[in-house]
Amino acid sequence: MIYTGVLTKMQTEFVEPIQYYLVFENDFIHMNQLLGKTIGIKLVGHKCLSCGLDKPIFRQGFCKSCFFDEPVAGDWIMRPELSKAHLGIADRDLDYEKKVQLQPHVVYLANSSNVKVGVTRKTQVPTRWIDQGAHEAIEIVEVPNRYLAGITEVALKEHVADKTNWRKMLKNDIEDVNLIDWRDNLKAFIPEEAKDYFINNNSETLLNFPVYRYPEKPRSLNIKKDSEYSGVLVGIKGQYLIFEDNTVFNVRSNEGLVVELNV
Repeated sequence: MIYTGVLTKMQTEFVEPIQYYLVFENDFIHMNQLLGKTIGIKLVGHKCLSCGLDKPIFRQGFCKSCFFDEPVAGDWIMRPELSKAHLGIADRDLDYEKKVQLQPHVVYLANSSNVKVGVTRKTQVPTRWIDQGAHEAIEIVEVPNRYLAGITEVALKEHVADKTNWRKMLKNDIEDVNLIDWRDNLKAFIPEEAKDYFINNNSETLLNFPVYRYPEKPRSLNIKKDSEYSGVLVGIKGQYLIFEDNTVFNVRSNEGLVVELNV
């Protein structure tokens, strides 16, 4: 059967194991049911996630003009410490920025390849951890806005990584750590403005991904370059599809591409 649609990050359900759904405009595909089956992926076009036009995708699923103009792609998205809505200062659209920035945010530790610190809206827990391929995670602070979360992350990443090694994550090459100890040891480095929001009585969240076999030497599929690919799906972790021949496909990094999926 052939499905055609615009790639957006897979929707997830936090159960055992995590369930993945690829959602198109008129269809959705339960990806877990495709494990062990051959899937064909073919690039057929582009559709900017903002303007909807068939224009080359620049970053984050947006064409170049939308990436630099639309509020959903402001610098504060990737660098939350740049948030200014709490001061009433607009970046691109103050109403939108207030809606997103002025809500509870969580600073967390996640272990996907190594321990890393990150920021997400409270409503995105545990989705954010799933998307990163973390097999365990713990919250450190819960603050009332994105700015406080951002300055906390900046302070803590002086003492812990803020990036995931995607190859180690996909190979399931995981460091054995105690996130509660990490949380407690990092408490001293939390900025004064956020110290009162420290969480000291929580436990780790464990995540189980649907993977039959991890790749020994993951090789990233560049569908823009190769145009089409076919392989047997053997796992899903983070936002990656893992295939039998060690090929991996990052759905999220290909948002905005229109593809045909032959299953």
